Amino acid sequence: MKYPFLSLLALLLLAGCGADKDADKPAGPPPPTPVTLAAARTTNAVYYDEYPATAVALNSVELRSQVGGFITGLFFKEGEVVTKGQKLYEIDKRTYEAAYQQALAGLRSTQATVQNAKLNLDRYQRLAQQDAIAGQIVDNAATTYATAQAQVAQARAAVALARTDLSYSTITAPFTGRIGISQVRLGSQISPGSTLLNTISAEDPMGVDFVINETDLPRFTGLQRAGKANPDSLFRLELSDGTMYQQVGRIKAIARGVEQQTATVQVRVEFANPDRRLKDGMSTVLHVLNRQSGQRIVVPYKAVTDQMGESFVFIVGDSSKAHQQKVQLGPQLRDQIVVLEGLKEGDQVITEGFQRLREGSPVQAGTPAAAGAPAGAPAAKTASAGTDKR
Repeated sequence: MKYPFLSLLALLLLAGCGADKDADKPAGPPPPTPVTLAAARTTNAVYYDEYPATAVALNSVELRSQVGGFITGLFFKEGEVVTKGQKLYEIDKRTYEAAYQQALAGLRSTQATVQNAKLNLDRYQRLAQQDAIAGQIVDNAATTYATAQAQVAQARAAVALARTDLSYSTITAPFTGRIGISQVRLGSQISPGSTLLNTISAEDPMGVDFVINETDLPRFTGLQRAGKANPDSLFRLELSDGTMYQQVGRIKAIARGVEQQTATVQVRVEFANPDRRLKDGMSTVLHVLNRQSGQRIVVPYKAVTDQMGESFVFIVGDSSKAHQQKVQLGPQLRDQIVVLEGLKEGDQVITEGFQRLREGSPVQAGTPAAAGAPAGAPAAKTASAGTDKR
């Protein structure tokens, strides 16, 4: 061939024209993205709101003596349960016993004076009837008798006071409860009304105190009424070690007013405490049944994405295309979450593989392994729509 380079040039031009024709061809649709689906389902979603709370004794009293002196006896074991009327402390009672005996003697003396004044008055009245004595003497005798009667009443009051002081020298339990560690020992000198001896707290039942926002007051007022008819599901108690308390509670009292500085209201829930697990001052968490509990739509929590403070899920329709759906969420229940608005039962929600999706993207239900593969890669074994492959 005389000009071989011309043939080579012609071949290159023909190849270039073929490449341009291929480039002008329109690109095909992107392959479906493999995803994993789960059906939105209706279930009995029971969930609780949590409030920090403190266990309190419904009946607790500080023991203080109303008389002074030295402690001469302790008649209990610290930390044990004492019964109502049980003798706990004794204060040196010799002074009070002497004062009581003195008061009794004073009463007897005044009673004798009254008796003598009565005899004199009777005698003078008989003589006055015979005009054998001046009327002034009778009047004086009547005055003396009345004065003696008043002295008897005064003496009786002194006896009652001395008897009371004597009784105060022995301190007894005002009710059945658990007594604490004694703040005084044998020989300690105490002052009336000021020295703390000990504290007794009733343990069954126990109260749990917590605070609510004033806007929640109508709700808890309703719970207080509802608790009378259905007390077993409204309140549950979580102890400080994370275990759930087995007894159920009911609202015992709601504070009469709102705390102005915090706009909160104190509420007290009562729990039975037969095993004495609740202790005064124990930190707990009170679980209050949420008003939205009931038959609710739930989906896997991992299907939800947040954008600009709003929540969305991807759902798949009959056309096998992804649609982004805005949802209003309720509380999380382990690996599920309640959807209050935005979904209906049976909606196919994408749980895996939605990170690469846009509105209207074609999808293909597959296994989690296929959902994690790059777009366009061959899908693994296909699963039917609505099968949760978690």
